[in-house]
Amino acid sequence: MSQIDRFSIVTLVFFFISTIFVIHPFSFHVRLPWIGRTKFTLGLMTAPIIAIAILWAAQCLGPTQIRDGIVGTDSIKPYNILILFISLAYMAITLDVTGILQAAAFWVSNKGGDHGRRLYFYFYLLLTGISMVVGNDPVILSGTAFLVYYTAATSLEPIAWLISEFAAANTASMVLFVGNPTNVVICEGFQVNNAAFTAYTILPFLACSIACFAALALQFRDPKHVPPKLNHTGHLDVRAVLRDPVSACFGSLLLGTCLVLVIVLSFLHVDVWKITLPFAGAKFIFDLSWDHYRYKTGRIHHPGEEKHQDEDPAEDSDEPMVSALKRAMTMPQDMEQSAISSATAVSRTEQPVKSEKGGTQPPSPIATTSSSSESTSVSTGPGLFPKQRERFHLIHRSLSAHFPTFFTALPRLPFGLIPFAFSQFILIEALSHQGWIDVFASWLVKATNRQLVPTVWVIGVLGVILCNVAGTNIGATILLTKVVRAAPGFPASSTRAAAIALAVASNVGAVSFTFSASLAGLLWKTILGQKGIPIKQTTFAFWNLLPILAMTGVGLAIVTAEMKVLY
Repeated sequence: MSQIDRFSIVTLVFFFISTIFVIHPFSFHVRLPWIGRTKFTLGLMTAPIIAIAILWAAQCLGPTQIRDGIVGTDSIKPYNILILFISLAYMAITLDVTGILQAAAFWVSNKGGDHGRRLYFYFYLLLTGISMVVGNDPVILSGTAFLVYYTAATSLEPIAWLISEFAAANTASMVLFVGNPTNVVICEGFQVNNAAFTAYTILPFLACSIACFAALALQFRDPKHVPPKLNHTGHLDVRAVLRDPVSACFGSLLLGTCLVLVIVLSFLHVDVWKITLPFAGAKFIFDLSWDHYRYKTGRIHHPGEEKHQDEDPAEDSDEPMVSALKRAMTMPQDMEQSAISSATAVSRTEQPVKSEKGGTQPPSPIATTSSSSESTSVSTGPGLFPKQRERFHLIHRSLSAHFPTFFTALPRLPFGLIPFAFSQFILIEALSHQGWIDVFASWLVKATNRQLVPTVWVIGVLGVILCNVAGTNIGATILLTKVVRAAPGFPASSTRAAAIALAVASNVGAVSFTFSASLAGLLWKTILGQKGIPIKQTTFAFWNLLPILAMTGVGLAIVTAEMKVLY
């Protein structure tokens, strides 16, 4: 065991300081030459990187730890994880761009009719099913916007429906190993086969999902949250929001084939990025080719034909959904104004801004993970290279009109995951280099006595807690995986029990007390703020308390039973 010294203490202190700023970002303004007064945020994207720079300068870590944090150690390959998720995210988000997820929501709404509680249950099932396949981020992106407009159009209190969506999306991500970056960390770190991962987690998922809905139904039993009968309903045209049926069919087939191959080829120990990246490349080529064909044949309107040249060449992604809801729902005057106000709030966020030369700037990428906490804005000053920027904006407008699928999906891709995840891997390597992982591993041995049942509950409960205080569920999973791997004398049964307990904890832990418990939470908060429905941290924690307690208890109980049967 490495000896703890002053370098070790400094490393641990800066690890926790960076975590504090991830949970509570701090913004301030600085004045830069030629740029002017600019807002800088110390948060998700910047705090871990600054901590690494300080620790490197203080000789608490070196090039070896930085390299290990990128290339990986102990069978965990960070680059493998990130290529996998960017590839899958591109396929899932471009599938969402076709409108297929909104069409599914419209279909469920028609099936539920005016029965409020039945509709609440149907939406929960729909969001759970979609999240099992495409992961939580596309559901958060598309489902959040839909529910904001739907609850406004049907005169519903939105909180119950939004909390249900968030819980369903994150809980279902534990089924497939590609559902969450934490799942890939666990599979690689504990050498769990991809197909076996699903076999282990399917029963805890079902138990957690049922327990979660029961908790939601109990705490939202008041009719003001989920009324027995809706006052404003209407038949929604499913085809009205299905913008591109050809891309929807091709994208669904491609994503489904990719997921099947990933599971099948896992028995041959093929790195998953070698499977997902070619599929993402094929989808990219299809998107460009199909959009070019539609553009040339007039299926995509040329910019400026029906809109003023100062307007965004691509329609707001929510516009067909809003229009269909407004047409279908019979709303009184005040509710109609409420729905219009919500739509207007989004339009203000996404509308291009006139530049000094009379041109336009592209809409801000509201759905990126990085924008949730790392926005920078120039409040004064003319800006650098105005002519070049103006030309760039014109080129961007033209390309966006020609290739709308790619340019709509591009700002939604979770690029913020790349520097953040690498930073977390590097910081954990620094803790390991300074001896802290060995210290934590010895504590784990004392707490569990290497026994199977205590291991499940200690790792499971710690996992849920650390999701809130260790730099999202990604940081918590990396840390606990390293700790378990370093625990001396841990038998294979307890190690496998720790892996499955951590899989449950890292997914349900996102439904927790802080938005920063997961990147999906930060994204969800950002989207709601831009839709005009800001959610306070205390409100988020209050409504998640009962579901997370229920899911943690039931999920870990099922894992315990599984491990007792297997070992």
